[in-house]
Amino acid sequence: MRWQNRRLSDNVEDRRGSGGGGGGGIRNLGIGGVIIIVVLALITKQSPTQLLSKVSQSTGTNTAQESSQTVTNASDEESRFASSVLANTEDVWTELFKEMHKEYQAPKMVLFSDVDQSGCGTAQAAMGPFYCPADDRVYLDLSFFNEMETRFKVVGDFSKAYVIAHEVGHHIQNLLGISRKVQAMRSQLSEKEYNKLSVQLELQADFLAGVWAHHAQRMDSILDPGDIEEALNAASAVGDDKLQEAANGRVVPDAFTHGTSAQRMRWFKKGFETGDIKQGDTFNAGNL
Repeated sequence: MRWQNRRLSDNVEDRRGSGGGGGGGIRNLGIGGVIIIVVLALITKQSPTQLLSKVSQSTGTNTAQESSQTVTNASDEESRFASSVLANTEDVWTELFKEMHKEYQAPKMVLFSDVDQSGCGTAQAAMGPFYCPADDRVYLDLSFFNEMETRFKVVGDFSKAYVIAHEVGHHIQNLLGISRKVQAMRSQLSEKEYNKLSVQLELQADFLAGVWAHHAQRMDSILDPGDIEEALNAASAVGDDKLQEAANGRVVPDAFTHGTSAQRMRWFKKGFETGDIKQGDTFNAGNL
């Protein structure tokens, strides 16, 4: 992927540890504070992250935000990569929203280490990257990219770009009101029924990541040979069927929340091949 020497986004908050610019979450409690949180967790039978979230909310502060810094050309390569990809999504979606006679409002991206606070609650590295509609931010612990290589055997810059573009896809869904419609139906549906909606939402985000790739290539020629295969490998690696089989030795379709490997690959590929946002209605598709 050709990302070097391109514009960096102004919408990245680097909240990583002191080495990367900004401690956050549990780091700011100090050793004594950590011990207190662990003891309280044992007494109250709550998780340390739940208590950490309550402490942050009760004090009305978010020290991670206060110590964040901007990614610049002097930053490390991983943060510059994430910032460059985010900048490219900004360029693409700004143009596409203009074509829809809308104004694109770019999300911010928060780079954190281990634990941080989001508008949707505690962010943990174990959760993987996610988008929070409450504060319009993508949360990313860059160590996830190492996990992609070691755990999922997925390599290549464009596989990482796909991950970021997928989360930005959720932001697009939020801006277009799609996420709110799905969330509003949660209380009306059984878990099995809502899981189907969740799969459709996730597959649409994969489709939107493909739409971004289509227009990023048209506008900036960002792709090298093999890049689309890298993205498809990433989509395949995080399919519900593969993850369930690896974790439990069996596949439970009713528990799917993101779609199978084949579905995720199919919708990303459709977005890339068409570049047409109108063709991504996963909610009314006869065949996912």
